Amino acid sequence: MQTRTRAPQLKRDPLDCRDPSVIVRRRTWLVPLILLVSSCAPALQSSGAQAVVTERLYFGRNVGAALGVTDSAWAAFVREVVSTRLPSGFTFWAAEGGWRGSSGLLSREPTFVLEVVHPVRAASTDSAIVAIIAEYKRRFSQESVLRHRPWRGYLATPMGLRLSYSTWPRR
Repeated sequence: MQTRTRAPQLKRDPLDCRDPSVIVRRRTWLVPLILLVSSCAPALQSSGAQAVVTERLYFGRNVGAALGVTDSAWAAFVREVVSTRLPSGFTFWAAEGGWRGSSGLLSREPTFVLEVVHPVRAASTDSAIVAIIAEYKRRFSQESVLRHRPWRGYLATPMGLRLSYSTWPRR
């Protein structure tokens, strides 16, 4: 009588992609990740992708060699001018910077940086930023305000993904 011997069973590789249970286990982390990313999506999102740009304005605080724009004067400016012209929102923070004025001398001074994220080519936002700059220069006797507009914009998608694209050729 012959005895049949079973072939030895090989241990399953836990990372074997041919095993359906491994595929299910691998994808279980995907749903929480998608929910997390979509919950952190920016406020500018709509039902489709929207091209946005992030601009920064640099407001020097010195008038001459002395600090001319105090914290309370800046707070009043933000409340009276910035908030009314940019109701969709903005962010600002204090910084330290340097620049070369019309005299040709390098100056270092405390600065406020104002960041605005807005749709590309939004005429209302553009005119609001121009008005904010003009009012700051007038109110605080400033020679200039630096406006930084990057050549690249971003595509804000419903999932919160930011895809870079160039705005250079289209003016």
